[in-house]
Amino acid sequence: MKLTQRYLWLAALTVAVIILLTLMAAPLATKLSSGSTYSRAPDGYGAWYAFMAKRGTPIERWQKADLPGVSLQKSQSKIQNPKSKIQNSITLLRVHNQLDYDSLYYREREWVEAGNKLVMLGVRQPVTEANFSTVPESQTGKVKIETRRRRQLQAKEEIRLADRFGAIVWEQKLGKGKIIYATTPHLAANAYQDEPGNYQFLAQLVSEGSKSIFVDEYIHGYKDKEEIVAEGKGSWITYLAKTPLVSIFVQAGVILLVLVLANNRRLGQPITLASPTVDNSEAYIQALAGVLQKANSSEFVVEAIGKEEQIQLQKALGLGTTPIDRESLINAWVQQTGRPAAELEQVLELQSTKRRISEQELLSWLGKWQRVNQL
Repeated sequence: MKLTQRYLWLAALTVAVIILLTLMAAPLATKLSSGSTYSRAPDGYGAWYAFMAKRGTPIERWQKADLPGVSLQKSQSKIQNPKSKIQNSITLLRVHNQLDYDSLYYREREWVEAGNKLVMLGVRQPVTEANFSTVPESQTGKVKIETRRRRQLQAKEEIRLADRFGAIVWEQKLGKGKIIYATTPHLAANAYQDEPGNYQFLAQLVSEGSKSIFVDEYIHGYKDKEEIVAEGKGSWITYLAKTPLVSIFVQAGVILLVLVLANNRRLGQPITLASPTVDNSEAYIQALAGVLQKANSSEFVVEAIGKEEQIQLQKALGLGTTPIDRESLINAWVQQTGRPAAELEQVLELQSTKRRISEQELLSWLGKWQRVNQL
């Protein structure tokens, strides 16, 4: 029974740890996959990616840290400084709900200035008094927008989709290329499959003036084999070398706790249990009781217990420890307790018969003796 309970506790602990880790990891995983073309969730872009393939527009998933169309070349100088060679007319679509308007790095700005286009959906902007759900008109028809965030345009910015509260989608020219921003990351999400205007509008944004179209999946945690090898994550040794110490300690602590509970041992040296002290008198009494029970010798038990109970009653009545006759004992008990003589006569009568009785009768007789002794 104890072994079964131990395994039940171990199973419960394992399930609790799994649930805890799942609850901790689920928000992060959901946030990371939001906007991914691999996701079938309402905020994913799997349906729009299939829509682009069905209409015959070449589109690819980009799963590298570097931007598409960038290759390193060495200069002809003695210093041999590496320089980036950038192709143009490439569109990169990024979908995320935590993009900043001024979050471009130097290499991204250089990439756009070379004649490429960056489309960023989900740029954070101030909340306005606009209705949460609106349907503004675009060149491809009505587009359903569900956000109250709007952009108040600055210099060198052009509107692509707007209402009276401000711009929802706008573009900014940068060198030979341009950047297109949107305040909502759900412009063509899976939840809008019944809104053809949304899918057509985003398709127009990424297609115009582009030779190649890519969707950034690297920001959603997807990496191709070359990228994984380049980051040194091809083996578990390199993975452990780059894992944060906190994560290592947490994992080691959970494993250690499970092992300790599984073996039901404390941390430290085992303690030798002291041998219990044996009470010889108690052991003798229990052994004798077992023998008498098997032999069904109830008359011996009644006689032995009856004599001891009578002596204890005499002592309580002040009659000493020497056995007296039955009549004197009953009279003394009636005078001191005021209770009927028949109550004591019943227990003494059974004792004097010396006959074999059942276990139930024996228990009843012992109960009567207890009531008699309650003076």
